[in-house]
Amino acid sequence: MSDQPIANRLGPNAPKPDWVSECGSAVLYCGDCLDLLPKLEQGLVDAVVTDPPYSSGGFTRSDRTRSTTAKYVQTQTKVARPNFQGDSRSQRAWGYWCALWLSAAFRSTRPSGYCLMFTDWRQLPMAADSLEAGGYVWRGIVSWNKGRGSRSPHTGYFRHQCEYVLWGTSGVSVPASHGGPWDGSIDCPVLQADRHHITGKATKLMESVLQVVAPCGVALDPFMGSGTTGVAAVRMGRQFIGIEIDPGYFAIARDRIKDELNRMPLLESNAIPKYKQGDFLA
Repeated sequence: MSDQPIANRLGPNAPKPDWVSECGSAVLYCGDCLDLLPKLEQGLVDAVVTDPPYSSGGFTRSDRTRSTTAKYVQTQTKVARPNFQGDSRSQRAWGYWCALWLSAAFRSTRPSGYCLMFTDWRQLPMAADSLEAGGYVWRGIVSWNKGRGSRSPHTGYFRHQCEYVLWGTSGVSVPASHGGPWDGSIDCPVLQADRHHITGKATKLMESVLQVVAPCGVALDPFMGSGTTGVAAVRMGRQFIGIEIDPGYFAIARDRIKDELNRMPLLESNAIPKYKQGDFLA
């Protein structure tokens, strides 16, 4: 593992980040991951941990093209959050798009590094195909139980109270030896106080999946959203690269990660040298 902050290791072709933490161990981009990922250094990150748009909020074109608020926010929810982009693809188009960004993310993943990709029951088969099409070796599925209150019950149905994390590795070599085995099923409700995005994940949930990254290692989230993966990385002493296409959500993520760093300075107690703005060559 390198003893340099991730801001110093993005590669000579990497674009200048839109925000870098003072210690250089959190780097954020506002833009399209398909444009940015190919420009990062090859083999840069230990794990890709991300929650892409599912494009699964309906079975017809008219269903899919509704606003994300209409698709995913329950009627009794009182807190309004901004809509987000990229959630209106057909299933085949979504699978092709996922294969594109997963291929770019695979290039940035070190040998035997991880990819953890969230999905729901509708897109689970296509997500598995896309993970392997992107180059990763599919290793398994982790279920995330959101609790019985996550969806209203329907007579004659099983509750859709779980989402899933498909996980794979870059190559067939033995993955990280710093920990595990980790739980293959995670019980974690989403609390409104910890929700900053329409489809936001719980911080404790992201801490659980980030265990695959060794201390001081680097996690990459190409669909950063409101920055929960980055907040969890800070809390756990991991370095972080985040990409978010929506400027509004980028600002939310930046502010949350900045606030978390002020409370828990990332890597302050380890041997990684302090980052200096002039060290990074855009």
